[in-house]
Amino acid sequence: MGNTQEKPSGSGGGGARPDQATAGSGMRSRGGGSMEKPRTQRAPEKGVANGTQRENSPAVGQEVQDIPAVDTSYLNAPAGALPPHLARLKNEGNHLFKHGQFGDALEKYTQAIDGCAEAGIDSPEDLCILYSNRAACYLKDGNSTDCIQDCTKALELQPYSLKPLLRRAMAYESLERYRKAYVDYKTVLQMDTGVQAAHDSVHRITKMLIEQDGPEWREKLPEIPVVPLSVQQQHRQKPISIELAQARAARAAQEEARRKEAQFTLLKQKGNDLVKKCHFQEALEKYSECLTIKPDECALYTNRAICHLKLNHFKEAKQDCDSALQLEPGNKKAFYRRALAYKGLQDYLSASGDLQEVLQLDPNIREAEQELEVVTSLLRQSLMDDTAHTPKV
Repeated sequence: MGNTQEKPSGSGGGGARPDQATAGSGMRSRGGGSMEKPRTQRAPEKGVANGTQRENSPAVGQEVQDIPAVDTSYLNAPAGALPPHLARLKNEGNHLFKHGQFGDALEKYTQAIDGCAEAGIDSPEDLCILYSNRAACYLKDGNSTDCIQDCTKALELQPYSLKPLLRRAMAYESLERYRKAYVDYKTVLQMDTGVQAAHDSVHRITKMLIEQDGPEWREKLPEIPVVPLSVQQQHRQKPISIELAQARAARAAQEEARRKEAQFTLLKQKGNDLVKKCHFQEALEKYSECLTIKPDECALYTNRAICHLKLNHFKEAKQDCDSALQLEPGNKKAFYRRALAYKGLQDYLSASGDLQEVLQLDPNIREAEQELEVVTSLLRQSLMDDTAHTPKV
């Protein structure tokens, strides 16, 4: 979390994470007490133990290299209008939260909140962030009641803050207080329509409210506040974080993939229906449109090859079967339909070879056996005709 409220990504969870930082000193254990430093033992003089130099001990006169100190410079980063000692607490809380130490992070945020009260600091924005951050810790630890209280305090300090609203909605939902959750999610979406977690939750909660309250479920909802236009514009003008931009790009890609999949399924079904009605030219066009969406779909090439065969486009049918066999070298339909294309091109020898390939893959295909007999007869006749037209020397 920075010094201003960022928009959460649409991935759900406890909203956006606090600002990243690096491990620092003074970290407390889960149990609440300070972690004891291990006692150091006096090293043997000159690296000698029992009259023998230790294997890993430095030789006499050799310098012992110090372990690099942990970078704690992040603790001194400015944090809004907070004085340095309170900014340090907030920064350490952010770091602990990022590394999954929610209980320890909660303690740091609490110390910062108490410190603001003791120092008489009146900075609604900074206090709002601290309460919102602590609410995220409560939410992660499953304490939805305290999360709701902190989010409400944050919203009293900074009305229409997006993160506290989203976190309070999640906490209400976890407590099955669906009407209040619905109101908060809808308020969030007035400020930022790109919060996918809010869209998904509204859709899910709507079903639950219909089951719970029946067709008139909307009448039982608390009033949904209307977010002022100035607040909506303010949120839209905020620069988005890299994480949020990546999440939105991923959602857009998923939506595009779903759209294309639906379009592909519809076009393919239309093509299949047109083949059944013997509308081969129209079916061919549908399969061609499908191939612009999925150029590596083997069945599209074999399906389009049928259309070409019915339209006596033998060369094009062969090309489609070639493409299918590049994708699936053992495709029986592609071999069989290419054989028919070769037959139409009067290349009976190649047709015979493809039909034999089909029967080798599956000896029980009766159509291939029958077609092989026809092609063999045509090949024999072709060879006889060639012999008859060859002049004798």
